[in-house]
Amino acid sequence: MAEFDTIRSAAGARAAQIDEGLRAHMNKVYGTMSVGMLITALAAWAIAGLAVTTDPSQAAAQIGADRYLTSLGYAIYASPLKWVIMFGPLAFIFFGWGALMRKGSAAAVQLGFFAFATVIGLSLSSIFLIYTPFSIVQTFLVTAIAFAGLSMFGYVTKRNLSGMGTFLMMGVIGLIVAMIVNIFLQSPVMMYAISAIGLLIFAALTAFHTQEIKNTYVAYASHGDQEWMDKAAFDGALSLYISFLNMFQFLLMFMGDSE
Repeated sequence: MAEFDTIRSAAGARAAQIDEGLRAHMNKVYGTMSVGMLITALAAWAIAGLAVTTDPSQAAAQIGADRYLTSLGYAIYASPLKWVIMFGPLAFIFFGWGALMRKGSAAAVQLGFFAFATVIGLSLSSIFLIYTPFSIVQTFLVTAIAFAGLSMFGYVTKRNLSGMGTFLMMGVIGLIVAMIVNIFLQSPVMMYAISAIGLLIFAALTAFHTQEIKNTYVAYASHGDQEWMDKAAFDGALSLYISFLNMFQFLLMFMGDSE
């Protein structure tokens, strides 16, 4: 009996240790993601401020009444460079991030994530040319509330969401193809349909990735490889960051007030 009590006590202590480690791991995931979002927001705001002017003497192109693109703005939004800015981050996710996770150190993965967030800020800066600042902030807050609820659901639910993964990733690929096609079609109806479907897909991915991050930690916590766990935290932060960012952009299509 004494031996059984000892085993049970050891198991309880181990479970408590895993729970404590999981909380620290999730805090690191959310903290890294939050820093990434802050970097993106600051980069987008700063670039938009440099890209648009009301001074005709500094204008490279006119975009509205008393609003002009500077030379920097023209290069980002109107020159062929815009395609690099648009598809560069996507190429990094599909071809660069996996290699960085396999071969890079935890510090290199973290740096790669923050660099990615900066480039996304460059791409996202165009929203300040299209939507009012109030509607951008309002949509961000709504996205944050929805994201928190969805992520909490993914964390606490007992339902296994792993079966959704393949289906959702196929949906993301289909969504990317549809968005590329609509670049040439320029169909408002198709864009709203893409936004609605994309919002549902990335809402589901938020819950899915949260559960996946939790389960990955629990499965590998006993290995004691802190370097790998740090990289896993940054990988999880990137997954949630992408879900949040896409939810925000798709919601902005419905909630944003045009300049």
